[in-house]
Amino acid sequence: MPQQGLPGWTSYIWIALLFLFMYFFTIRPQQKEQRERAEMIRSLKPGDKVVTAGGLIGVITKVEDMSVRVRVAERVEVEVLKTGIARPIRD
Repeated sequence: MPQQGLPGWTSYIWIALLFLFMYFFTIRPQQKEQRERAEMIRSLKPGDKVVTAGGLIGVITKVEDMSVRVRVAERVEVEVLKTGIARPIRD
């Protein structure tokens, strides 16, 4: 009696297609975003105007290994981890 339905190897093709779909629509965009964020953090320099993750807006006065000093008001500076910088503000 002949076999009914699709051959067994077609299920492997569907699994491979699902993996490719997930890679191109979820994994790859996340990796791109992580690379862009890492580049933004590496490019921070004194004089850059930034927004912190907490919503503070200020100007970077000093860049250290793990943190930056941000002037948020006259004579008021806070130390913020580099990962706490949400984005630079481009005027």
